[in-house]
Amino acid sequence: MSSVMKPKRDVGIVGYGAYVPRYRIKAQEIARVWGGADEGLPIDEKAVPGLDEDTITMSIEAARNAMARAQIDAQQLRAVWVGSESHPYAVKPSSTLVAEALGASGAVLAADWQFACKAGTEAMQAAIALVGSEMADYALAIGMDTAQGRPHDALEYTAGAGGAAFILGPAENALATLEASYSYVTDTPDFFRRAYQHYPEHGNRFTGEPAYFDHTLQATQNFLELMNFTARDFQYAIFHQPNVKFPLQAAQQLGFTRDQVMSGLLVGKIGNTYAGASLIGMTNVLDNAKAGDRILLVSFGSGAGSDAFSFVVTDKILERRDLAKRTAFYVGRRELIDYARYARFRNKLVMN
Repeated sequence: MSSVMKPKRDVGIVGYGAYVPRYRIKAQEIARVWGGADEGLPIDEKAVPGLDEDTITMSIEAARNAMARAQIDAQQLRAVWVGSESHPYAVKPSSTLVAEALGASGAVLAADWQFACKAGTEAMQAAIALVGSEMADYALAIGMDTAQGRPHDALEYTAGAGGAAFILGPAENALATLEASYSYVTDTPDFFRRAYQHYPEHGNRFTGEPAYFDHTLQATQNFLELMNFTARDFQYAIFHQPNVKFPLQAAQQLGFTRDQVMSGLLVGKIGNTYAGASLIGMTNVLDNAKAGDRILLVSFGSGAGSDAFSFVVTDKILERRDLAKRTAFYVGRRELIDYARYARFRNKLVMN
């Protein structure tokens, strides 16, 4: 089981921000075209990026919200890390563009992260380590995706778009301080996309029990045991949300109530935002939490692994929470589109 990870210097979240595109397509509209709704739909609707949106543009919007709350100068950032499985370029980092747009370019680390749906929390772990080692005072970690789903595939119903950005810094300036983190990883081939392949593949028999549930439960149970915590010690719990059913089932198995989970469960309204899924749930929780609340954040990434974190909200949340748009603003603004516009926006029509 090993031990939890704690930085030598106390670290916390000093700024956070979310972004979700305004376009939505109903799962029922996808079912109208392809069928497959006989056994029910996994979500109600999902967010779709517009023609002028991609992982980079959405990362910039979320990061600007995080910077507004952090109240620091962009040149104070010493790392800009973008976790995603839908980077616009195969060879050229998203992170350098984000850093340039924020005014952070120059003396700064910049890199892209990959670990399917937990690429964002991988970037967060690295940011915590960088700040915790005193190599830097502030680091930016982003989880963002314009997730792909093959037409007539189960993923098309849930693969949404959006994500969140977090600035990690010294605990004395934090909106929420980190207590510890824990990671659990195995080689489980539940989801993958080879080079030159446009859409990802998924092994249905691996996606549930040996992948999502095993890693989510192992990471959480081990973390709680090592920290001498129980589910009752947390006011909020956020789990990765590929659909509505999985996180609720995991929460129940771990002893968490529906009330502890619902504030961070946005998948039914915006879809599975992959690298941003658990992180955008975290932003919504921070928008509603009060000082002293303890938050459990558990990601999951196919391939497969989970990161678990415990944060405690500070009184600084009150003075900086409304310095940027809340997550509910992005979730609530909606422009419904039909499958034809969706196919155009997502470049699903290939003309030779």
